[in-house]
Amino acid sequence: MPLRLASGVAAVLLLLFLPACSAPDSMTTTSPNGSLTIGVELRGGQPHYHVGAEGDTLVAASPLGFAFEDAPPLRDGLEVTETTQRTVDTTWTPVWGTQDTVRNHFSERTIRLRETDGPERRLDLVLRAYDDGVAFRYRWPDQDGLDSLRIASEDTYFRLTADHTAWWIPDDYDNYEWVYRKTPLSAIRDSAAAISYNAYLEETNGGRSETSSKENHPGTVNPPLTLRSPDETHYLALHEAALTDYSSMTLRADPETPTTLHTNLVPWPDGVKVKATVPHQTPWRVIQVADRPGGLIESHILQNLNEPSKIEDPSWIEPMTYVGIWWGMHIDKYSWGRNGVHGATTERTKRYMDFAAEHDIDGVLVEGWNLGWETWLGGDEFNFTESYPDFDLQEVVDYGEERGVALVGHHETGGDIPAYERQLDDAFALYDSVGVPAVKTGYAGPIRPEGVHHHGQQMVNHYRRVVKTAAEHEIVLDVHEPVMGTGIERTWPNMMTREGVRGMEYNAWAEPSPPSHTVTLPFTRMLAGPLDYTPGVFNLTPEETMPDHRVLTTLSKQLANMVVLYSPVQMAADLVENYEGEEAVAFIERVPADWAESHVLNARIGEHISIARQAAEGEAWYIGTTTNEEARTVEVPLDVLDDGQTYVAHVFEDAPDADYRENPHAYRIRRGLVTASDTIEADLARGGGQAVILEPATEGQQEEYDALE
Repeated sequence: MPLRLASGVAAVLLLLFLPACSAPDSMTTTSPNGSLTIGVELRGGQPHYHVGAEGDTLVAASPLGFAFEDAPPLRDGLEVTETTQRTVDTTWTPVWGTQDTVRNHFSERTIRLRETDGPERRLDLVLRAYDDGVAFRYRWPDQDGLDSLRIASEDTYFRLTADHTAWWIPDDYDNYEWVYRKTPLSAIRDSAAAISYNAYLEETNGGRSETSSKENHPGTVNPPLTLRSPDETHYLALHEAALTDYSSMTLRADPETPTTLHTNLVPWPDGVKVKATVPHQTPWRVIQVADRPGGLIESHILQNLNEPSKIEDPSWIEPMTYVGIWWGMHIDKYSWGRNGVHGATTERTKRYMDFAAEHDIDGVLVEGWNLGWETWLGGDEFNFTESYPDFDLQEVVDYGEERGVALVGHHETGGDIPAYERQLDDAFALYDSVGVPAVKTGYAGPIRPEGVHHHGQQMVNHYRRVVKTAAEHEIVLDVHEPVMGTGIERTWPNMMTREGVRGMEYNAWAEPSPPSHTVTLPFTRMLAGPLDYTPGVFNLTPEETMPDHRVLTTLSKQLANMVVLYSPVQMAADLVENYEGEEAVAFIERVPADWAESHVLNARIGEHISIARQAAEGEAWYIGTTTNEEARTVEVPLDVLDDGQTYVAHVFEDAPDADYRENPHAYRIRRGLVTASDTIEADLARGGGQAVILEPATEGQQEEYDALE
């Protein structure tokens, strides 16, 4: 896979300073193409912002400000002392991603505020307008008399002007593992209040949760929150970017105005939301805007709002596909510890490495290799440097290296942060010394010390410490039970993927996720960044957990999801024996994990989606098309292909009699010639999918194949 080196090329930079004496009451900045505006005005000394799109008001004047534990609020009695304006147009090259270059083009206005009375505290508002969204953040500059902050609440409001259709999950400060709900925006207040998290677990998960969350918070949702306007002309997503040394933002429905939301930060155990020193700044508050659902997916606004890479030489960071000793534990075939059939043995790992080498798969994940699993969640800590007697870490690493297969390591903390941090340096030093390039971390359990939340400031800082420690040892990360992505992978590209979703494992031991789930995720959770959903299961009705549990897709949809659900560390999750003898494994052998170009060809949120991706110019294109519970025919245009070039289409698709409930394993493969002017017809079964490889045809192939029928 080609290596990309981070870089930036500045095109335009304009600064305009406005003196304090001429600061206007309303200060606005406009996106480069003129379609979006974001502005601030003072109303009685309190700043309010507003957002418009091509003459429509998307967010009406909404208050901004803070309350503090140990100081008066900072939200009114303010005056403008100065504004600055700049326009930036740069391009940068991601180390990995869905595009090989990203344009960062925005206009920015900084508004400097000061209290007119009292301590005359100063606060800056920074506004940015992109063609694909707007963003703003608060910044406390260095100033006399203010050296620390204890934030009781961030009083940022989003006064949306329509009762949009909303896709959302409830918030409980520890867990993102829900099926997304589709309701009117105004229903969030009542719908979320009606959810009892414990009742939800009993109903859908048999009482089991990977994060053991306590409760949800009525009327509050986790971003990204995705919205569609009533006339379907605007698609919005509310989220945050560049979350650093701050608590995660959730969104609470206003009790009086149900289309108004306001920030609700995840607290420390003592109730304080954020503890910081000055100077300090908040994450960006982001409103993505698009005129079609695919535009939300194609946006890079979150990454653009983050700082450039801090890793000077990223040549050791490589995307990969992998299989692993993981699914077998979830379907009760193996155990993590030695209180059953131990999965993580040297012998079994070598078998998986042999399979990976034979099928051009880059890595093998091994969970349950280290001591401590018998008492997981029981109080005793994991040992991150000592293996079980039947697993030889160095031996399996060497065995894989001989075959060109990497070992993907694993650190499950069970939420015991003090224990993990005590061992952190030694744990990564061990993996570094034996040659492990990637580690999956996990936080499946209530966070210790008691009262600390997965999504609070303490854990935000902990996750960042782990990312930095991994980088010191040239190790990339796949984080499970994480804080939601906010584009930080631009700054720390070894933070490659994360879970933060109701993933594949729930199908093994909980109420299976409906077919609409993975057709909704690209427009919701995936807007926050790469998603380790772990697709690629071929045995959709495993005997170990039948008849109560199964995967509610067809086999072809599992292939298509390896294109649709983007992750630069992408797992084919099934037991390797379930791939043997299946012709469809050819797709897994070939599908890349890194892309130079990506396009959403057509989509409707929660219903169907087609995404085309290309790994490098002149190479093959891959297209994934999936549907929800409804069978449908989708016309897939091929105008992303090069004009004048003929391609061989390898189409992996549902058989005519396929059905996610009655006949999920039925698929067929057809091949033929296509060009950019053609359209592929995707006949999708209920819960089905189509996965296509489009490779430039050689002269011999043009003679061998007929036009695709």
